[in-house]
Amino acid sequence: MRTREEELKSLGTDFTFGFIQVMDGEKDPRNLLVAFQIVHDLVLKGYALGPFVEELFEVTSCYFPIDFTPPPNDPHGIQREDLIVSLRAVLASTPQFAEFLLPLLIEKMDSELQSAKLDAVQTLSACCAIYGPKELQEFLPSLWASLRREVFQTASEKLEAECLGALTALAACLSHAVLHADTHDLLDTFLSSVLQDCRHHLCEPDMKLVWPSAKLLQAAASASLRAYHHIAGSVLPLLLEQYNQHPQSSQRRTILEMLLGFLELLQKWGHEEGDETVLLGVRAPLCSVVFSALMDPSVQLQVVGVRALTVLGALPGLLVASDLDLAVDHLTRLVLHEEDPQSSMAAMEAAGTLAPAHPGAFTDHMVRALAQELQTEREDEGTRRQRCLQALAAVSTHPSIVCETVPVLLQHLRHLQRGSEPGDTGKMALLCHSLHRVAVQSQHDPESCSFYHQAVVPCLLGLALQAALQEDALLAPGKALLEEEALTSMVPVISAASTHLSPELAVQSAALIVPLFLDGDVSFLPQNSFPCSFQPFQDGPCLAAQRRLVTLLMAFICSLPRNVPIPQQDRLLGELLALSCACDCPFAATAAAKCFAGLVNKHPEGLQLDEVLQLALNRLEPGLAEGPRRTQALGLLLWVTKALVLRYHPLSSRLTDKVLALLGDAELGPAAAEGLGLLLGDAPDVLHRGCHADVRLMYRQRFFTDNVPRLVQGFHAAHSDVKANYLKGLSHVLNHLPKPVLVTELSTLLPLLLEALSCPDRGVQLSTLRCLQPLLLEAPRALSSSWAARAGEDPARATPCTTDNRTPRLARPCRQCHQANPTRFLPGPEGSTFAVPTLHPGAPATQEGAGRAQARVALHMPPE
Repeated sequence: MRTREEELKSLGTDFTFGFIQVMDGEKDPRNLLVAFQIVHDLVLKGYALGPFVEELFEVTSCYFPIDFTPPPNDPHGIQREDLIVSLRAVLASTPQFAEFLLPLLIEKMDSELQSAKLDAVQTLSACCAIYGPKELQEFLPSLWASLRREVFQTASEKLEAECLGALTALAACLSHAVLHADTHDLLDTFLSSVLQDCRHHLCEPDMKLVWPSAKLLQAAASASLRAYHHIAGSVLPLLLEQYNQHPQSSQRRTILEMLLGFLELLQKWGHEEGDETVLLGVRAPLCSVVFSALMDPSVQLQVVGVRALTVLGALPGLLVASDLDLAVDHLTRLVLHEEDPQSSMAAMEAAGTLAPAHPGAFTDHMVRALAQELQTEREDEGTRRQRCLQALAAVSTHPSIVCETVPVLLQHLRHLQRGSEPGDTGKMALLCHSLHRVAVQSQHDPESCSFYHQAVVPCLLGLALQAALQEDALLAPGKALLEEEALTSMVPVISAASTHLSPELAVQSAALIVPLFLDGDVSFLPQNSFPCSFQPFQDGPCLAAQRRLVTLLMAFICSLPRNVPIPQQDRLLGELLALSCACDCPFAATAAAKCFAGLVNKHPEGLQLDEVLQLALNRLEPGLAEGPRRTQALGLLLWVTKALVLRYHPLSSRLTDKVLALLGDAELGPAAAEGLGLLLGDAPDVLHRGCHADVRLMYRQRFFTDNVPRLVQGFHAAHSDVKANYLKGLSHVLNHLPKPVLVTELSTLLPLLLEALSCPDRGVQLSTLRCLQPLLLEAPRALSSSWAARAGEDPARATPCTTDNRTPRLARPCRQCHQANPTRFLPGPEGSTFAVPTLHPGAPATQEGAGRAQARVALHMPPE
């Protein structure tokens, strides 16, 4: 048929009849797959069927529904689903089969066998895409009766969903009929039957069949815009009437959820094709119902009301100006005054969704009210302030609104900074979280992104400098802004404000911010009158506060695209390198190391980069060898190594060797082991794709291949005092490795993983448990097979070992391992079982109880 199509077609119906005879009685599933494909080609490629249409249908439909269970270890791999799909394609291939197939489908839908029902309904849906209204007309009453019965009576959610999908497919097929003056409208007749059988259930006092009826009506209405108008025009007024007749909140919520379903359907076609005339007729009572729900004391009803309001507001022309103002006022009230956070959060999200369509209303009402509330002192100001900040961020989804909300947030930050006391960093962190959300929402709008960056970044830098340049800055009023929590919360704000800048603005900002840190040029800051100069890279104890602000430089400079030139880059790299090695403040030293690494990662290849890296090596080697700042040197080594590993730089191997060598160091070994996790983990602030870092594909797999054998070798050669460092480092590497890669290496690595579980170092145990837990879920057979092979090779190693873990940090991953394999035992060699870490029987499920529980690992061998 592939190579001699014309010759076969020239045989006419003789070829079709001959094939029918050959196929009749076939039972081999391999042959059936081929036969179904041949029948499919006979139909679609125009072979002559002649008088043999019914015979061709009979010879294929006798296999419907497919009843096939593949034998165990079937080498051919043919599954039941393969045969079902192939046969379904044949049965639905031509309208000529309709008169024979549709009665068969109705028969199977009315049977007692669930699998037959499901197959029949799915086949009906497939047929509706091929058949026309003419083929369906005779069978519509029976098809509707069968579908309705299943939705009303079935306990299977899957079958119910398929029946609703088939109803939609039927109505969609009828919607495509071309209407003439003298033709009968099959869609109108069919939908009238649906309404007649379902509409009255919406009015029943007990509301038993309300949801099945609503689902059927919505399924029919979703078929086409014409179907929607027919159904919704009859159902919406009835539902609005029922809402007002039921006083209970639970019943009202049910009715409003049904109304919401019909409103959401109208969004399916969009405004260009959609026609809201059916809603315009009920606009006033619909708005009244939604506003009533927003005022109801029931939180569940309020939330549904907010969802309905969101859909109403998104449909053009449905809310007049007065309704829109009232809607925004309701949302503002829920945000500020509703005690339940569920309603408040729903209102915030609704505001963010509706604000782009109605920016003026939200600016005039919600933003103004939130700004006034921030200036009001109240007893419960903590909760109220937090909601205000969250709402201001949520509603900032339009450029004009961003221009209003950002100044409000910055003014509040200035207010907090002026009156801040110890412990006020939490308030600043909350505000920065809101600023960060606005930044993320503004990234893809050039106007918003430009405004946000130029307003926020100079303001944050100015406030930070104002705090840092006071005498005894760390003890002065406003010092909360210099604490780690506050500065750390500012980093994602500046980063998000800088990642999507236009090339021109990025270059302009770099030309201002880099000289600020290198030369103390504060001229571009909004408040540029300071008591002393800004010199973060200079020596001196009085400059400690200034050096902490290098983390803000890191946030900006490491978030710029790679093609943005950095002014005075060599000088900047030198200053960062010196600060990272010589600073006594770990926070500032780490920030400098990160910033240096971020610039190195994006630096173009060439002699200039080689010189920078050589300078770094010259600093690192003596710093790691001895002295009081070995920890700072290790931090720099780790971040530079990560920067080079990500981009596959040749020097990364040499630096990685230095990290691995430090695992045997008594002082730095534990930190070096943790550093292996840093090398392969995702850093939140630098060296990730979101900030345009040079991150190559599969770098983790490459690191694993190059370095894990050396880790294993180092473990066996190491002194017992430092073996735990190698185990911890290995578990960190494995935790960041894609699980399919890890599974292939289990047979080699399992002995070390088991050794790690018996290590007294709880950090090693914790990291190893986190590595094992997903393997128990995703590859239990591979894990047990590897264990069986290991125990078979070396039964002497199959000895129980127990560790008492009395901390919640260990108990939780133990519990997760237990949940991943509830039986607690994996099959081992010759009947042995491998017990995964589990809580001691009877231990409480609470965090405190888990902390007192015992996690144990044991190999239980059968008695001799």
